[in-house]
Amino acid sequence: MIQTQSYLNIADNSGARKIMCIRILGSNNPKYGRVGDIIIGVVKDATPNMPIKHSDIVRAVIVRTKSTFRRSDGISIRFDDNAAVIISLDNNPKGSRVFGPIAKELRDKDFTKIISLAQEVI
Repeated sequence: MIQTQSYLNIADNSGARKIMCIRILGSNNPKYGRVGDIIIGVVKDATPNMPIKHSDIVRAVIVRTKSTFRRSDGISIRFDDNAAVIISLDNNPKGSRVFGPIAKELRDKDFTKIISLAQEVI
């Protein structure tokens, strides 16, 4: 579960390396973000000479969380880190590659472009 002030690794090649969550988008001001939720974050670490710079405000979708979440078929899934993919306003990824495993719950939330770019879908 991701909350405000949580740091997330970036799982794409958009130029950012780490972001800090400043808002979880959704109805009724949610406290926690789960896999597939959209967040607003500020870039805390970035690669030099890339379009996304340090202290930029970005939208991202959560693709991995350290906390265990349960699927409807009874399987529990947990990842090694908290990670997100930076997206544009029309929910397309800004990077052209996605690194690491991605949860298949993103397919249900219509992030099919991220699923197609991912190396491994769990």
